[in-house]
Amino acid sequence: MLKLTLDCMGDFCPLPILKLERALEKLSTGESMMLVCDHSCVAESVSDFLSHRPYSYELDEVMNGIWEITVTAE
Repeated sequence: MLKLTLDCMGDFCPLPILKLERALEKLSTGESMMLVCDHSCVAESVSDFLSHRPYSYELDEVMNGIWEITVTAE
């Protein structure tokens, strides 16, 4: 179930990570959210940020230069 979409279009790091961190507090186990961004550095930063946290994620470049990152609380 997709709980919310976080629009980070045009945002540069660390702003998307800060937004993500706040949004993740609202997720319960099994719930998902999507972060949409247009900078490859954001996609990398999100991957690094989530790598040691209890979340799984899927990264998809839906158009050239546009990423959708679906994060699910485990």
